[in-house]
Amino acid sequence: MEYVSALLPPIVMAVFFFGVVATIIKSQGGPNKAKEDAIVDAALARAEATRQSTDSGRRD
Repeated sequence: MEYVSALLPPIVMAVFFFGVVATIIKSQGGPNKAKEDAIVDAALARAEATRQSTDSGRRD
């Protein structure tokens, strides 16, 4: 029975890892892609605007 207790953690981790990878692959694209892209674009625009506002206030 020691072999069962030795093999159980790697098997559980492998199943969990497969589930995570499958979820990531399934969530790529589809109807959520446009929403996710819009969120990333908004975050990048906000970061760029913040960077430009700090650069314009700088005096060399």
